[in-house]
Amino acid sequence: MSAFVLRVMLAATVTAGLAACVPTTTTTSPSTAAPVALPQEGLYLATSDNGIAIPAIDTSKVPAQFQRQIVDYPSTEAPGTVIINPATKHLYFITGNNKAIRYGISVGAAGFEWSGEALVTNRRQWPTWTPPKEMIERKPELAKWEKGQPGGPTNPLGARALYLTTNGVDYGYRIHGTPDWWSIGKNASSGCIRMINQDVMDLYTRVPDNAKVIVLTARGEMPKGLKLPPPAPKKKKPEPAPAVATPATTPEATPATATAPVVGPVMGPMSTAPLPLPSATPAAGAVAPARTTPTAPALDTPPTTPAVTAPVAPAQPSLPTAPTTPAPAAVTAPSVSAPSAAAPTPPAPAPAATPAAPGCAVPLVNGTCPKP
Repeated sequence: MSAFVLRVMLAATVTAGLAACVPTTTTTSPSTAAPVALPQEGLYLATSDNGIAIPAIDTSKVPAQFQRQIVDYPSTEAPGTVIINPATKHLYFITGNNKAIRYGISVGAAGFEWSGEALVTNRRQWPTWTPPKEMIERKPELAKWEKGQPGGPTNPLGARALYLTTNGVDYGYRIHGTPDWWSIGKNASSGCIRMINQDVMDLYTRVPDNAKVIVLTARGEMPKGLKLPPPAPKKKKPEPAPAVATPATTPEATPATATAPVVGPVMGPMSTAPLPLPSATPAAGAVAPARTTPTAPALDTPPTTPAVTAPVAPAQPSLPTAPTTPAPAAVTAPSVSAPSAAAPTPPAPAPAATPAAPGCAVPLVNGTCPKP
């Protein structure tokens, strides 16, 4: 081999060795990164995750604008940023090159009042859900979960949850799944961001820790600061009912039954004072009337006719006793009275009058004709 050929081969070997030491540098711009490819079909098929079955989604019942898809989205935000628009009910995951993956969401009234920036500071698979006290007051049936509902197919937080904080403060906002997939595109939450379970599982694998989240205003504009909904008014405690005073039972307050007036069926109120006693010694020659029990006369009854008694002659001085012939007993007219409910006691019979003897114009007194 000639010397010329040897020199050529040595030069080629040295050149190849130097070329191998030169580092190769390549630069990629996030703005020019290719968007993430998505399958055209099979996004919402039934699947199983951590042993929990996730049912398929009937896409015919989910409007196309709320199904996962890649869209044009001009933005200066870095890839991996999440932008939420409550007005259109869309969540955008920025992929770069003015593209984004758009997901359908649902929010509630409080979601329209919340705007600002937050960070994804925590994440959970099949998270535990604990209803707040205010929700338990509105729905007492949720009291059974006051210490937390384990993750599962009926858990309101769904298959995944991304926890958001602002300046290190957790205001309770979440991006999470939901078993109620038909609520997507509607106002159906209390402020958190709901997603179809298959969608939140996809987003969970894409969003890095401490990813930036921007929540637009209710008009779809970039926020100028953190805005939170006003706190719910505190429920006033019901005032205790005023105590009802119970009247004391005292001798002064209780009427005495012993002095209560007696009301007869016809006679009206009767006095409770004792009746006056009759005179102990009747007048000479007077006939003491028999005491009767007063009874109420029957209605429409004629008055009672008093008994008729014979007059009694005045007393005369005593005369010598003459033989007398016993006279038959005088007949006294009986009392005539109308029938009543209780017959009164008949009066005592008056003493029989002594008939006049022959030759005496007046009745005998002690068997003797009195002098005129």
